[in-house]
Amino acid sequence: MCNITLFSQIIKKIDRSIFKKLVKEKQTDKGCKGFDSWTHLVSMLFCHFAKSTSVRDISNGLRSATGNLNHLGIAKAPSKSSISYQNKRRDSDLFRDLYYSLLGSLGQQAAVKRSKLRIKVPVYLLDATVISLCLSVFDWATFRTKKGAVKMHTLLEYDGKLPVYVNITEGSVGDNKGAYDIPLEKGSVIVADRYYNDLPMLNVWDSKGVFFVIRHKGNLAFSTVEERELPETTAQHVLKDEEIELTNPQSKTKYKGRLRRVAVWDEENRQTIELITNNFAWAAQTIGDLYKSRWEIEVFFRDIKQLLHIKTFIGTSKNAVMIQIWTALITILLIKVMKATAKFGWHLSNLVAFIRLNIFVKIELQKWLDSPFTEPEKPPLKIVQGDLFAQTP
Repeated sequence: MCNITLFSQIIKKIDRSIFKKLVKEKQTDKGCKGFDSWTHLVSMLFCHFAKSTSVRDISNGLRSATGNLNHLGIAKAPSKSSISYQNKRRDSDLFRDLYYSLLGSLGQQAAVKRSKLRIKVPVYLLDATVISLCLSVFDWATFRTKKGAVKMHTLLEYDGKLPVYVNITEGSVGDNKGAYDIPLEKGSVIVADRYYNDLPMLNVWDSKGVFFVIRHKGNLAFSTVEERELPETTAQHVLKDEEIELTNPQSKTKYKGRLRRVAVWDEENRQTIELITNNFAWAAQTIGDLYKSRWEIEVFFRDIKQLLHIKTFIGTSKNAVMIQIWTALITILLIKVMKATAKFGWHLSNLVAFIRLNIFVKIELQKWLDSPFTEPEKPPLKIVQGDLFAQTP
C-alpha cells in the first residue's frame, strides 16, 4: 500500500538538486518569507494538473491536502495573495531554465521509435501559435488594434514530440522574426510552413549545414535548372521534382544557391503542396513525408491548449503569463514521460483526466500507470482466536 499521493510521486520526478542549483544561480529566494521557489513551482504544477482557474482554486486545492503537503516538500498551503505576488515578482527565467534542464534529463524517456520517416537525421518541426488575451487587461501584449495576444514560437523535436526551443513574444511579432534565434544542429532538418519563407534566414541555415523543408509561397519567382526523374511505380503523389534558381534580383542576393522544388498531391485536403529544400539527396517521397510530419506540432499546440491551463491566466503581468506557460511546458513534459514509460496504452487526454481525478489518491504511480483498472489488493483478513474460557463481564 502506498503512503503518498499520485501528485507527490509525480513531483518527485523533478530532481530537487537541479532546482536548488537554479534557485541559487537566479537568487529567486532572496528576501523570500515563506513562499519559496519550490512552493511556487508545486503550486503552479497543481494549477495545471488540477486545471485550477484562479489563485483561490490553487490555494484551496492545496489546503484540502492537509497532511500530505510534507510529501510535496512544502510546509503549508500558500495563500492566494502570496501566489499572485510571486507570480508578478519571481523571475520567470527560473521555470524556463528548469524546463530545459528537465528536458535534458527526462526528455529521452518520452522519445518514440521512428516508424514513418526513413531518414535517421534529427528532425525538428517549426511553427508558432497565438494565445489570445484581452488587450484592456493585458495591455503589454500587443497584437491587433482591439486584441491582445502572446505568441509561442516553438521548435519541436519529432521523436519526443517536445519543444527544444520556445520563444514567447507579443502576438504582433512575425512567425519568422521569432525564429531567428533557434538552435541549429548541423546535419538536422527543420520543417516549417510558408510563413518561414525568409530567404536570409534560410541562407543562414544552409551555411550552418542545416537542411530545411519549407512550403513556398505561390509568388516565388524561379527558373527551372534541371528536371529530376519521378518514380514510375511508387510515390505517385509526387507531381514535380526539379532544381531551381531564384530569378528575382533581390531574392538572389538573399539566397544565392540553388534550391530543390518538390510538388506533392495531398489527397486528404485535395490540394497541391509545393515545397523547397536545400537537400538534393533524399527521395522526393521523403521530402513529402517530412512536410506531412509537420502536423505533429499542430497536435502539440492543441494538446497544451486543451489539456492544460494556458487559454486563461491567473495573473495579468507579463511575468505571470510567462510563468504559467513555462510551468505548462514542465507539466506536459512530465505527462509525456509517464505516458511513454507506462505499459498501458494511454491516450494523452485520458491520462491527464485520470490524474486530475486521482491527484490526491494514495496509490503507487507506476503500477497505476501500467494497470489503471486493476482492483487494489485487499488487506489479508485478520482472524482473532477467541479464548474459550474467557470470562465475560
